[in-house]
Amino acid sequence: MKPPATVWPTSAGLRWRRAGFALAVAGTVLGLVWLMAATLFVESVDATGLAMLLAFAVTLPWTVVGFWNAAIGLTLMVGSRSAAAVVAPQIQAADPQQRIETSTALLACVRNEDADRLSRNLAWMLEGLIDSGQAPAFRLYVLSDSDEPEIVAAEGGMMSQLQARFGADISLHYRRREQRNGFKAGNIRDFCERWGPLHDYAIVLDADSLMTPRAMLRLVRVMQAQPAIGILQTLVTGLPSASAFTRMFQFGMRLGMRSYTLGAASWQGDCGPYWGHNAILRLQPFIAHCKLPELPGPPPLGGPVLSHDQLEAVLMRRAGYEVRVLPDEDGSWEENPPNLLEFIRRDLRWCQGNMQYLQLLAIPGLRPVSRCQLLLAIAMYLGAPAWLAFMVLGLWREQPFRSELGLALFLMMLGMSVAPKLATLVDVLLRGPLRRAYGGAPRIACGFALDFGFWVLTAPVVAVATTGFLLGLPFGRRVGWVAQQREVRRIDWQVALRSLWPQTALGLVLAGAVLARMPGALWFWSPILVALIGSIPFAWLSAHPAVGRWLVRWGLCRIPEEAPTASGPGPLGSAPVPSSVTTPAVPAAE
Repeated sequence: MKPPATVWPTSAGLRWRRAGFALAVAGTVLGLVWLMAATLFVESVDATGLAMLLAFAVTLPWTVVGFWNAAIGLTLMVGSRSAAAVVAPQIQAADPQQRIETSTALLACVRNEDADRLSRNLAWMLEGLIDSGQAPAFRLYVLSDSDEPEIVAAEGGMMSQLQARFGADISLHYRRREQRNGFKAGNIRDFCERWGPLHDYAIVLDADSLMTPRAMLRLVRVMQAQPAIGILQTLVTGLPSASAFTRMFQFGMRLGMRSYTLGAASWQGDCGPYWGHNAILRLQPFIAHCKLPELPGPPPLGGPVLSHDQLEAVLMRRAGYEVRVLPDEDGSWEENPPNLLEFIRRDLRWCQGNMQYLQLLAIPGLRPVSRCQLLLAIAMYLGAPAWLAFMVLGLWREQPFRSELGLALFLMMLGMSVAPKLATLVDVLLRGPLRRAYGGAPRIACGFALDFGFWVLTAPVVAVATTGFLLGLPFGRRVGWVAQQREVRRIDWQVALRSLWPQTALGLVLAGAVLARMPGALWFWSPILVALIGSIPFAWLSAHPAVGRWLVRWGLCRIPEEAPTASGPGPLGSAPVPSSVTTPAVPAAE
C-alpha cells in the first residue's frame, strides 16, 4: 500500500498553532522554574535546593500543557457557536444522512468480565443498529481472552442468546483465544489477521463501553467522507454511577476533559489521541502499519506493549494517515472504577505501559508531535515521585527561602492544576440548558467543591502508590491484566489496610517530621497529611453504598445523562440513552 504522507500533509495553519503552543508552554515552564529558583536561593545555591528545583521542573510539563489546553478550550467554548467545529471542521462536515456503503466490525474485547453486564450493553447497541436500518453494514465480534471456566461458559450462553435474538438481522461471531499473548493489542491483532481483510473499519469496544447507534454511524460516515483519517477517537465520558467514589471522580473528569480535549485538538490536529476504545480504525493501514514490536528484555519494561493505544496512534500517523478526535460529548461512554483501590490498580497498569515508551522514543520516522505525546505520557507518571521528592527535600532543607514568593507560586500551580475543570465549569454555568442538565448552579457548586476535596484527598495517595510502583519496576514489579471490578460494594477494612498501609505509615512519619522541624508549616502540610493518614477510612467511606445512595438522592455530582431530559435528545445534543444508563443502579441497603 502506498504511504499517503505526501497526499495529506499537515497544514501550514496547524504548524503555526503548534509553534505558538510550544512557545507558550516553554515560556511558562521557564518562567515557573525561574520563580522557583528565586524562591529557593536567597543566600547561596545549595545541592538540596538544586535537587528541589530539578524535581519541580519534572512536575511541570503535564501541568503546564493542561493549563494551556484549558485556556484554549475555554476561549473556544465561550467565543464560538460550535467549538468542536472550529478545531475539527472536516469531521463536522460529514453528512449525517450519508448512505453507509462500507463494512464495519464491532470488536468487543473482553477478559473474564461479567457476561450479564456485557450482554446488556451489547444488546442495546445491536438493537439500536437494527432499528436504524444500517445493521447489514456491521458485524459483531466478541473477542475473548477469558480463562476462567465459569466465565467462558457464561460467554457462550450470552452469545447463544444474542444470536437467537439478533442473528437474523446482524452477523455475530464469538472467538476465544487459547494463546493470550500480547494482551488487548494481541487480541485485536489476532482479529486483524483472521478477519480484518473482510471489513473496511473496526469500532473498538471495551467490556464497559457503550455507544449510541448514532455515534457509531457518525464514526463510519466521517471515515467514508475523510479517507485521510486512519483513527477517529470519540470523547468518552463516564456512565452514571451510584458509587460515591465514581461520582466524584467522573464529575471532575467530565468537567476537565471537554476543555482539555478541545485545547489539545487545536494543536495536535492530525496527530490526535487514541485511547484504545470507543474509536474507529481504518483497517487496511492499521493492519499494514500498526503492528506493535516486542520490546527487548523481560517484563515489566520489556515484552509485549501494555499501553498499545497511543503507540498505535503514532504509528498510524507515521504511515501518513491522520489520527483525529471528535471533541464533543455525543453518546460515547465507559464505566469508571467504583473505588479507590480499583482506581489505583488501573492507574498502575497504565503507568507500567507508559514507562515502556522509554524504549520507543527512538522509533524512526515519528512526527515531532508524536514523540512529544509519548514523552508527555511518560511525564504524566514521573511527576508523582518528583512531587514527593520536592516536598520531602523541602522538609529537610536548612537554607532560608522567600515564603511570600513561595506561597504565590503554590497558588499559581494550584490554579494551573485545576484549570481544565474551571474552564469547563465556566462554560457550564454560562449555558442554561447545560447548567440545568447538571442540576443547576447550587448543585454544580457543591459538586465542584466535593470534587476539589476528592482531588486533594486522592492525589497524595495515588502519588505514593505510583512512586512505590515506579521504584519497583526495575526489580520486576508489575501489574497483572485482570478484569476490573465494576460493582458498587463495600471495601473490607482488612483489604484497605493491606493496600494502603504504606500511605498511612508515610503520613505518620511525615507528620512527626513536620512537627519536629517546622511546626509553623503544619497548616501547609495538613491536606497532604490528612490524605495519607486518612487514606484507609477514606477508601472505605467513598466505596460505601450508603454514601453513594446519599449523593444520588440529593443529585450531587450529577452528570447530564441523569437529567430528566436524557430520555430524549439531551442538552448536549446526544442521542437517547437507555434508562439503565440514565438511572444509576443504587445498591440495596446493607
